[in-house]
Amino acid sequence: MILTNIESVPGMKITGHCGMVSGSTVRAKNFVKDFGAGLKNIVGGELKSYTELLEEARREALDRMQQQAQKLGANAIINVRLATSAVTAGAAEVYAYGTAVKVQQIEG
Repeated sequence: MILTNIESVPGMKITGHCGMVSGSTVRAKNFVKDFGAGLKNIVGGELKSYTELLEEARREALDRMQQQAQKLGANAIINVRLATSAVTAGAAEVYAYGTAVKVQQIEG
């Protein structure tokens, strides 16, 4: 599956439009990691447990979006975007969305 955040796939032409697709997930870290992040917040520095949380959430949201596109028969998703929101203290939602299309290599 080709993913791109632009309106086309370089070197390919769009042969079909399958519609908008999306995927989302809500993730939270466990109490121990959340407590450790709170301590790190006092002294400063990167909150690695939250960095990992968001990396995992982005990956899962993108995977779910791709699964939806495959069910529609698409082989690419263009105009991919990600949005993040806080759901509650220590939990975040990541939402991925884009346009599922069918593409093929441009000949010549």
